[in-house]
Amino acid sequence: MSYTYVVSVATGTQGRSGTDNYIFITLVGTEGCSPRIGLDKPLFDDFQRGSVDSYPVGVQENLGEIVLVKLEKKTYLAQDHWYCRYVSVRTPGEDNVEFPCYRWLVDDKEVVLRDGRAHLPQDDKTSLVKEHRQNELKMRQKAYRWMAWQPGFPMSIDAKRHQDLPRDIQFDSEKKMDFVLNYNKAIQNLFLNHFMNMFQSSWSDFDNFKKIFLRIKNATSEYVMEHWKEDFVFSHQFLNGCNPVLIQKITKLPDKFPVTNEMVAVSLERELTLEQEVKAGNIYMVDYEVLDGIKANDTDPRTPQYMTAPICLLYKNTQNEILPIAIQLGQTPGEDNPIFLPTDGEYDWLLAKIWVRSSDFQHHQTVTHLLRTHLISEMFAIAMFRQLPAVHPVWKLLIPHVRFTIAINTKAREQLICEHGLFDKANATGGGAHVQLVQKTMKTLTFRSLCFPDMIKARGMESKEALPTYFYRDDGYKVWEATKSFVSDVIRIYYSSDEKVQGDEEIQAFVKDVCDFGMKDFKHCEFPRSLESREELIEYLTIIMFTASAQHAAVNFGQYDWYSWIPNAPSTMRKPPPTQKGLANITLIMDSLPDRGRSSWHLGAVWALSQYQKNELYLGTYPDEYFLEKPVKASMEKFKKDLAEISSDIKTRNQGQRLPYYNMLPDKIPNSVAI
Repeated sequence: MSYTYVVSVATGTQGRSGTDNYIFITLVGTEGCSPRIGLDKPLFDDFQRGSVDSYPVGVQENLGEIVLVKLEKKTYLAQDHWYCRYVSVRTPGEDNVEFPCYRWLVDDKEVVLRDGRAHLPQDDKTSLVKEHRQNELKMRQKAYRWMAWQPGFPMSIDAKRHQDLPRDIQFDSEKKMDFVLNYNKAIQNLFLNHFMNMFQSSWSDFDNFKKIFLRIKNATSEYVMEHWKEDFVFSHQFLNGCNPVLIQKITKLPDKFPVTNEMVAVSLERELTLEQEVKAGNIYMVDYEVLDGIKANDTDPRTPQYMTAPICLLYKNTQNEILPIAIQLGQTPGEDNPIFLPTDGEYDWLLAKIWVRSSDFQHHQTVTHLLRTHLISEMFAIAMFRQLPAVHPVWKLLIPHVRFTIAINTKAREQLICEHGLFDKANATGGGAHVQLVQKTMKTLTFRSLCFPDMIKARGMESKEALPTYFYRDDGYKVWEATKSFVSDVIRIYYSSDEKVQGDEEIQAFVKDVCDFGMKDFKHCEFPRSLESREELIEYLTIIMFTASAQHAAVNFGQYDWYSWIPNAPSTMRKPPPTQKGLANITLIMDSLPDRGRSSWHLGAVWALSQYQKNELYLGTYPDEYFLEKPVKASMEKFKKDLAEISSDIKTRNQGQRLPYYNMLPDKIPNSVAI
């Protein structure tokens, strides 16, 4: 007796995903295995981009339940890669069994696919599927290896170049994410070529910066250009700019910042002393202590560059606005480190604020952006590939949120943060300073600080009533809770108890790999080495997804808004910070700000980094069907609905705002760190 199975094979929709090579298939069932059969329809072009091709597979016996599908690609005339989306098998009993693939078949290689239902390792009973699971992880662990790019960094992927990466995690042909190419495109779009080689040439006044600014503007960047000198705009960025993660409510003034009531009394509005305002919860601070001792970029001996580690004191006035009331440009008080005040001369106060903004830029780019989103997300991604097979529900959950992350970081190490890379061109933290800064920050980074609610609470910033204009916090809470709810729904589908988590050897290996290898030598960071409950697993996965999506979006896509007006975010300073009052004038400020060449490098970089990519996949959008189970799909729909409601609320809130905040708008949050 013969049986006929109908196999449908879907080829990818991205560029160059089709193939002219031979494709063979083998069906593996619980009762038997089909012959190795070539898939070919005479006179037709099989396996072309976007196609779904169907083929009959005849066998002499019933194969039972189809549990595995083996695909093989063999060269015909010329070698080319093939991207398979999925294989669907219709059995003689008219059942359809889906086998998600979503990977490349490279050279004369094969891939073995498990059916699309998610399975925990302890739920697999037959030796056949257990062996497949183990073999998949063995192959992955050979392909995805840990490497220390720099001492004192989280571990990264063992690949020197993008082309050395496994093909499945390289960029698609449509996403040619090359920093140099993107940067050159920015230079052309912004008409910056004229200024590129004008290093050491200062601008004559602030209006001169408009020569490189006027080509591309938006509402926020134009508002910044017109109002950047105002104390309100200066302080607003600590709440809702690119680096809204440092401002903290203080309960006492630190000894290293000896601000007195007499210094700031004129700025206080409630007829309270400074000490009383502190006790009332109206005094905030931003401290760049981590920058102290970091050696500024010295790659160009013709132009010395400078950094400092300022402290800024902020006051919440009776209109609930945050305003600066004192700035100290170094960590050690003394006669040569004066405390600048709004009552000082116009240029003294302006230069002090410019120094704070430049320091904020350095911290943002290296710590908040590079380390705490890019490098941390890559570390989680590598461990995921090494320890979780594609059939695991957590792998299916996380895979959209690591899309292109390892690739973008590899490109960064090739072209951006490497020696002589783009970072060295314009940034004070170039020339190795960014490496020092990451190494120093890693000494105090903790796992709990990656948990959004904990990070907000640790800085005393959780009360909306106390500070109603902290939109980063408000929107972040909403996206965090929606993400956590989605993760919880999925996890509870597969884990019926805490014991299920404890008994999942793959999840435990994943978490252990992060702790023992990804965070090697950083035991003080207190990354968990195991998980004991569903709640712990839910929070752990929420941290991964939120960091890769919402947190990265919040600190990345506003860069052109806030950094395109150079005086508001100098990428470097060419004169040392003032050591006394009364010296600042327009000439000193212009000689301190980036020269024309570095300004152009800076502007091109922040434009390129702020661009959304073509075919971007936003939070809650999962076009690849890794999950087949209806309860999970229902959870996905609920997640999308929750995110849509958050987007609607944010857009309503933004109406009428002088500076609307969109950086946590769900429909503008990509799923992963991919730019």
